[in-house]
Amino acid sequence: MATKMILTGDVNLMNVSDPAVPFVLVREEFRAADIVFSNLECCLYRPPGRHAVEHEGFFADPRVAGEALQSAGVHAVGIANNVNYGAPAIMDSINQLDARRIAHTGAGANRALARAPAILARDGARFGFLQRSSVYWPTNHEAGEDTPGIAVIRGHTAYHAPMHGSRPPANRPGIPPEIVTWADPAYLHWLDEDIGASRRQAEVVVASFHWGLHKEVLQYMREIAHRAIDAGADLVIGHGPHYSLPIEVYKGIPIFYGLGSFSFHTGHGGRAHGDWLGMMVRVSWDRRQIARAAFQFVRHDRHNRTILCALADEGTAFDEIERHSTELGARFAARGDEVEIDLRA
Repeated sequence: MATKMILTGDVNLMNVSDPAVPFVLVREEFRAADIVFSNLECCLYRPPGRHAVEHEGFFADPRVAGEALQSAGVHAVGIANNVNYGAPAIMDSINQLDARRIAHTGAGANRALARAPAILARDGARFGFLQRSSVYWPTNHEAGEDTPGIAVIRGHTAYHAPMHGSRPPANRPGIPPEIVTWADPAYLHWLDEDIGASRRQAEVVVASFHWGLHKEVLQYMREIAHRAIDAGADLVIGHGPHYSLPIEVYKGIPIFYGLGSFSFHTGHGGRAHGDWLGMMVRVSWDRRQIARAAFQFVRHDRHNRTILCALADEGTAFDEIERHSTELGARFAARGDEVEIDLRA
């Protein structure tokens, strides 16, 4: 019997007053799935006096947001990202998730707990989820040996002046540099260890990463994704830039570099956002093998309801994603409003 899994990008429930609204149009499918995993890009936390010194954080009403996740049928969330910030907010949010029996990974009271996987048992198999962020604040955000925070993979940036093949040629003053990114080797080693430890607890391991800048798949993102698969991950998803990004198939395993936003009505400064395009991924597992992987585009409407999109209405976005995914060796097949990934790539 196949295990049906749904994975989504960013879920931010700030300023939600009715827990029934955000997921009302996808709730039936969520409840029918064996596993639903999302990147939770807010803390279930009420700052004292309606103010917190952690201005970088996104805070959602704990009761309303918790009920929205629980009633929709979200089973597990990743909480390693740039807006899960501040020890009180992180720990209160974890307590809220625990009270509602929503599994979580990516943050904790210390580094070991932040790096620990969320484990779900389904159909005689165990599914482990790990989340790391490469987008985070330098001020006490990363979990320490004895301090709360999130699990991270540090990334680096360098600016390299090209010496060969540039247009204009390298002998012209003012030639723009190439931007080079890479993941910190020590953190990649810890990722190896954590995936290996997760494999001893679960038959299937899903690696989730908060990363990226705009629409480009940067080199450090590919480095992390490939390293995760080499270490034993069975699926890789990414999120962070609020764009739907290309897909790669590496060693027969799909890498969704950016699932975009799934439910993200309000952001920094309390500004309401437009109907950003995201992806909802559907994966069927035959024990620890992926039998099928596909995605469907999603948006949210003016009522802050996530809506499933007709593929015909998103032709421009699909063409762009398909073009860049082809450059990464992936092949697609449209099946109605779904896009199926050819895992033979």
